[in-house]
Amino acid sequence: MRLSQLTFMKKIRLGFIGTGNMGQMAHLRNYATLPNCEVVAMAELRPQLAAQVAKHWNIPEVYATDAELIAKAKVDAYVAIQCFWFHGGLLPAVIATGKPIMIEKPLAHSVEIAESLTALSRQHSAPVYVAYHKRSDLASVAAAEKIREWKASGKFGQMRYVRVTMPPGKWDAEGFSTRIVTDEKYPDMKADAPPAGFDAEGAKRNFELTNFYIHQINLLRYLLDEDFKVTVADENGQYMGIRSKSGVSGILEMAPYHTTQDWQESALVGFDKGYLKLDLPAPMVIDRPGKLQVFEDLGGSETPKLIEPVFAPWHAMRSQAANFIRAVQGEKTPLCTAAEATKDLEIARDFLRLQQKGAGIKLSF
Repeated sequence: MRLSQLTFMKKIRLGFIGTGNMGQMAHLRNYATLPNCEVVAMAELRPQLAAQVAKHWNIPEVYATDAELIAKAKVDAYVAIQCFWFHGGLLPAVIATGKPIMIEKPLAHSVEIAESLTALSRQHSAPVYVAYHKRSDLASVAAAEKIREWKASGKFGQMRYVRVTMPPGKWDAEGFSTRIVTDEKYPDMKADAPPAGFDAEGAKRNFELTNFYIHQINLLRYLLDEDFKVTVADENGQYMGIRSKSGVSGILEMAPYHTTQDWQESALVGFDKGYLKLDLPAPMVIDRPGKLQVFEDLGGSETPKLIEPVFAPWHAMRSQAANFIRAVQGEKTPLCTAAEATKDLEIARDFLRLQQKGAGIKLSF
């Protein structure tokens, strides 16, 4: 969807809960500059920060707590950006409003809390979308559409393999350089209970895995367009082997190497007669989508083709914001729902359980 098309839609009134680093720079600055929505209210626990952010983005209503915003602000939807280990305590009241919500990834600190939030979402008919921004990257969307096309037609044979690689690197890409900060201490808040069935060390590993690699677990499902299970859990924590519902093999490479100045995240999807290569920019990069290569080799008299589509200069976070507004308006989007996001946490849990059956070596994040 082009930016010019958005101007003809009804403006959605947003209530924004949480304006910390990610709240401001990954979310607020995108919603505040989209023409088909307006941030009419915000809640922030730090009063000085709240005042400065509201002034900068011209937000008319400022509340000290999320409860006050929910009770008083007239909005169509919420963007609630908090650390995921607080979701179990904070999100139920927002979900109970029955309005659509965008939250940060992952859905929760544990499968148990995720299942509870998903049940509440269904009970109150309140769509909960999880900010897996890679699904909104224009190159990722194009890749997923091409994969579905190839699978449906059979022209390029069977889908055989998928690989996602994300070595640790400079993920922020200077994306926080213009954020508003104060020296206020963040109020003490009670964290959610750790996942069931893990000791303290296991809970720590679960936190590391879900905090760093839940995006890639979700991206695997998005590209496969189906569920998968963990088949191999590397004892060193370097890779996860998977097999999809239809039998496609795959791997998530977690830390084959490290970078210090750039970001080198990629995906490869192989078919009998072609492949798709996806290169994704750093999460906080501005005005730059990913890159896609589509290789077709049908054989016979057909000349092999390497196609590299050109995409509009929209970064993934901005595309995600536009997709949430579209979802609020009732359109179909690539956004991830709470039910899907729960599956990601199940995969993480299964990986750790399988790894624990091995040598029990710590994850090397």
